[in-house]
Amino acid sequence: MTTTQTGEFLGRDAILGADDLAYDTVPVPEWGGTVRIRALTGTERDRFEAEVAGNGKRLKLDNVRAKFVARCIVDAKGNQVFGTADVAALGRKNAAVLNRVFEACQKLSGLTDEDVDELLGE
Repeated sequence: MTTTQTGEFLGRDAILGADDLAYDTVPVPEWGGTVRIRALTGTERDRFEAEVAGNGKRLKLDNVRAKFVARCIVDAKGNQVFGTADVAALGRKNAAVLNRVFEACQKLSGLTDEDVDELLGE
């Protein structure tokens, strides 16, 4: 059981007011620099998982790495750099490079290998 230093539990305002979104930078020399990534919010991750899961009968894995990376790459103010319309172009980037950024985004967002396997039905 974790408590605050005063011995009290966190309340609604403390939890909702906490700035808990993590950021990181990923060097991508193949793209000519560094990208800034942000952890997905709970809502963003749920939407991503729902999109990949589709209707439950067939997983939608086309450009799955590009879709995830597009949600995570942000500018200096924390705004997403890519929109839905950019996913196909992002998916045409070098697979090894895209995967390296994907893995950094995955780690930052707490998406484990087991979570990915579950999404993939493995």
